[in-house]
Amino acid sequence: MQAERRLGNQLVPPVGLGCMCLSHGYFPVPDPAEGLKLLHAALDMGYRHFDTARLYGMGKNEELVANVLRDRRDDVFLASKCGFNMEGGPRRIDCRPDTIKRAVDTSLRTLGVDHIDLYYLHRRDFDVPIEESVGTLGDLIAAGKIGGIGLSEMSAETLRKAAKEHPIAAMQSEYSLWTRNPEIAVLDACKELGTAFVAFSPLGRGALAGAVSNPAALPDPDMRKTQPRFSEDHWPANKKLLAEFAALAKDHDMTPAQLALAWLLAADDTLHVIPGTGSIAHLQENWQTGGKPITDDLLKAADALINQQSVSGHRYPVSTRPEIDTEDFE
Repeated sequence: MQAERRLGNQLVPPVGLGCMCLSHGYFPVPDPAEGLKLLHAALDMGYRHFDTARLYGMGKNEELVANVLRDRRDDVFLASKCGFNMEGGPRRIDCRPDTIKRAVDTSLRTLGVDHIDLYYLHRRDFDVPIEESVGTLGDLIAAGKIGGIGLSEMSAETLRKAAKEHPIAAMQSEYSLWTRNPEIAVLDACKELGTAFVAFSPLGRGALAGAVSNPAALPDPDMRKTQPRFSEDHWPANKKLLAEFAALAKDHDMTPAQLALAWLLAADDTLHVIPGTGSIAHLQENWQTGGKPITDDLLKAADALINQQSVSGHRYPVSTRPEIDTEDFE
């Protein structure tokens, strides 16, 4: 049994489920029937925190999660996101008040619920003051439509500005052994403000779990095909690091995924992780991380092996970086 940690106004196990890859991002995506089976299996194991978004599968992911909520709403701490406008043209960031209100109502209808426990701005809209967007979400809390406000991939400065308008329940950003950007400033700001930190891609988009052997063979729609760390320029160096990491985990009777998650969970007792998977076996593997004994020496060895200096390549392609408000090392 995992010791629960606070997220918004509830206590939940620190290992949650990122639902994105059941409908979006990594390919091939599972058949919806298999995705539904996995979601039920997660709840049966003890998972409570499900993280989805309007963007994932253009609403398909929320539709999938809705099929579980229909009978098991009380079992789920439900998180979703808005901020990417998908109507009438190419995808764009839009966090204007009216857009947020429409997005929340659409999510509520799609999910088949009258309340979302935690609702994020998926990205910062640089054309709208963060205080204005957060103020709108505060109004939605007062209306009973959402339970808490989250920000995703935003900086410590933005978080502090937002928190002056309304308490921020959670900051979600990419964080893992091989992506350390939150260590620059955001983790400290979260501690200062009492904001929970939720780490997405805690397994390095599958790389730290040994789930990627040859990025070139991934289907073309897979987002990793465009990410520098999986490119022919950087993957050979990263593949060597990952092999050493897998050997380190094996020497300590852990899978590489369990070691990667354990490193994060040991770093901060208020931190949450939301690994995604389309495999029930991997779902169980991730859930069992909390029961694995781990020493400080092992954590230090993992940290020394996989870190910002040892990993080759930027985490995002050049075209995506202007969307990201999080502090960068470059």
